[in-house]
Amino acid sequence: MIDCTSEVEQGKRFAFGQNWQKFSQLVDEDRIAAARDSLVAALGTGDLTGRAFLDIGCGSGLFSLAALQLGARVHSFDYDPDAVATTKQLRDRYAPGSDWHVEQGSVLDSSLVSRLGQFDIVYSWGVLHHTGALWEALDTACRLVAPGGLLYVSIYNDQGLRSRMWRGVKRTYNSSGPLARRLLVAGSGLYLRTPQRAVTLLKSVTTGRRPAGGEDRRARGMSARYDLIDWVGGYPFEVAAPEEVFRVGRRHGLELRHLKTCRGGLGCNEYVFASITDQNNAQTSPAARSVTAAA
Repeated sequence: MIDCTSEVEQGKRFAFGQNWQKFSQLVDEDRIAAARDSLVAALGTGDLTGRAFLDIGCGSGLFSLAALQLGARVHSFDYDPDAVATTKQLRDRYAPGSDWHVEQGSVLDSSLVSRLGQFDIVYSWGVLHHTGALWEALDTACRLVAPGGLLYVSIYNDQGLRSRMWRGVKRTYNSSGPLARRLLVAGSGLYLRTPQRAVTLLKSVTTGRRPAGGEDRRARGMSARYDLIDWVGGYPFEVAAPEEVFRVGRRHGLELRHLKTCRGGLGCNEYVFASITDQNNAQTSPAARSVTAAA
């Protein structure tokens, strides 16, 4: 398997882990609560007691921690060693000695996947489209779902020509020097945001200082500043139309239970699928019941 660090150095991959390290400095109880709330809203339950939760591409570890606090047994992995280190730091800070295993690895690594087994909840938010092999990664994520379990993923929406344009921006960002990267982030920020918010955010990005009045908080406990950098630099980059994702789910016996789209615009479409082994189990599966409210 190609080393993540060498891909970053060659300009073939964004340094996701370094961005997550910076974001992790902002993590506090409010952001953790927002992450928990987003899981509850999508999964339809706030009780994950005893459930085995797999976080594919754990990033900062924020959502692994949220699942742990909801009662899950958590296994997290990420391809980027900096993300792994950040997740371990978050675990040691908030949940030392907990039932939370963290390791480095890729969802495209068959030797890793084969020893993982299956999980009650497989979670991968905004990750599979950055692997360089989206459909293989999604197929693998589906196979990791235990009978009666859940798959919770988000994948960039296919906008056709606009998506191809952004792929070019991201490729340029990763092959450029620091000044060009700052300019690309600045230009993208102006393009994506209202003028007042753009000016505030761009001052933060270009100076390296936090916005006056505090960090701009987003849904799920995220940060507008670091999300923008992640968006502009996030490469490899692939997209999918919802119907394409539905087809993969159906092929693996997964039934859609929750869908939140970006309304055809820029961003991620969010899916929760339930594994229904047969029609008799469909009404009695705990996993199936847990997402009824999100359908």
